[in-house]
Amino acid sequence: MKRRTLVAGVAALAVAGVVAAIALRRPPAPAPVAAAAPELELAPADVAVAAPRELRRTLEVTGALKAVNWAMVKARVAAEVARIDVREGDRVSAGQVLGRLDGTEYELKLRQAQQQAMSAKAQLDIAERALENNRALVGQGFISQNALDTSVSNAAAARGSLQAANAAADLARKALTDTVLRAPIAGWVAQRLVQPGERVAVDAKLIEIVDLSKLEIEAAVPAQDLASLKPGALATLRVEGVETPVTARVARIGPSAQAGTRAVPIYLAVDGQPGLRQGLFAQGEIELERRTALAVPASAVRIDQALPYAIALEDGRAVARPLALGLRSGAGTEGEALVEVTAGLAEGSTVLRGSVGTVRDGTRLRLAGAAAGSHSASAGTAPAAR
Repeated sequence: MKRRTLVAGVAALAVAGVVAAIALRRPPAPAPVAAAAPELELAPADVAVAAPRELRRTLEVTGALKAVNWAMVKARVAAEVARIDVREGDRVSAGQVLGRLDGTEYELKLRQAQQQAMSAKAQLDIAERALENNRALVGQGFISQNALDTSVSNAAAARGSLQAANAAADLARKALTDTVLRAPIAGWVAQRLVQPGERVAVDAKLIEIVDLSKLEIEAAVPAQDLASLKPGALATLRVEGVETPVTARVARIGPSAQAGTRAVPIYLAVDGQPGLRQGLFAQGEIELERRTALAVPASAVRIDQALPYAIALEDGRAVARPLALGLRSGAGTEGEALVEVTAGLAEGSTVLRGSVGTVRDGTRLRLAGAAAGSHSASAGTAPAAR
């Protein structure tokens, strides 16, 4: 029994030795290879370059066009409208007859006033002849001085009655003339407010005329923007119904703020051009400041942290660069809003636009169509951030 156990132990030792020898002859297993870092491929539209650009600070304005010169033809006398010779859209000149009111009543009043003036003239002639006779008689002693003084007073009263009658005739003549409606200015008929046969009162509105050669826009501006707004500032407007931009300039600035809004009215003189009409809505911007400075597209500036920053492409990797910003401009020549960078980037730095989304600091980046090695080399020659 003991002999069998000894034989089995020796056999087990022999097998273990053979296994150990085979293990010593097997080559060592290779070390595990680290996984390659992920690389983000960028399209050309995903990047922008910090470069000097022309920046403009503007102020948004809205308002409606209105004519600088306009007139409302009103009834100067109460009468019935006999005829109106113009309609909306007609071109009229200054002094042109636009229509007439019924002047029958005023013709009769003028005739009556003229007859009264003739009667007063006859009374004056009688008084003056009596005065001349009495002057001769007083010299001969036939009448007293009191009688002569009475003749003088009668002649003066008759002269005053004649003057009053002539004035009444002039008033009646003016009233008859006022039945003729004339255009006070040249322009276009904007409104015709009455029709023939209507009886109108004094100062009733009849016809509105506007002069489209000079137009302006009244807009309200916040008080904080007035410091940089000066008369003569250039404005570019978009008017509904007009395809081309309309140029305007700040003509006047109101002296007081509006109640409630505390905004200050300003008035923009619009350069006339075909298609502009009173009442059309316009919106645009006034240029407050223009200068050339280092800038990047507004979409490249990220504000999801406490301070604004941009993700720069440096040596083939993403690097977050805090920014100090200045002037914000509207759409430039490239058709997108721009932001001035006063610190944080150097001229020629490549930054990622917001269309790329969130990118971790240190992420490997590669432009589409460019080899990784060549891109890394070119990125390494970019100027360092200041």
